[in-house]
Amino acid sequence: MAVNDQDLKTAAIEARKNAYCRYSGFSVGAAIVDDLGHLHVGCNIENASYPLGTCAETAAIAAMVQEGGKRIDRIAVIGGRGDATPCTPCGGCRQRINEFADENTIIITMDDSNEWRHYSIAELLPASFHLD
Repeated sequence: MAVNDQDLKTAAIEARKNAYCRYSGFSVGAAIVDDLGHLHVGCNIENASYPLGTCAETAAIAAMVQEGGKRIDRIAVIGGRGDATPCTPCGGCRQRINEFADENTIIITMDDSNEWRHYSIAELLPASFHLD
């Protein structure tokens, strides 16, 4: 069964409920549909030593790779303190998404009007770093 955009957003919302964010109070959930059509989710996990935390997008990408996914078809990201607020991936996660993205990859997140918006990786990370 194919994962539609609403299912993807719902999976990100549900993943967010498991976030461990006792320091910032900013919970984030991410859900990915990979090149095989499989769903992978992740949430942010903070640590008292801040650099050791893990972003939701990173956790979802790790789950995808562990399960054999090679490319991100779509990723939904939702975050905030309490109610969800606009939350695009941080710079590091944009680069991580880019590693598994192509020109057809869609990043779905809330914009400043709290509406879901579709972005390309080129829109979120113009002139990105590539090794190839």
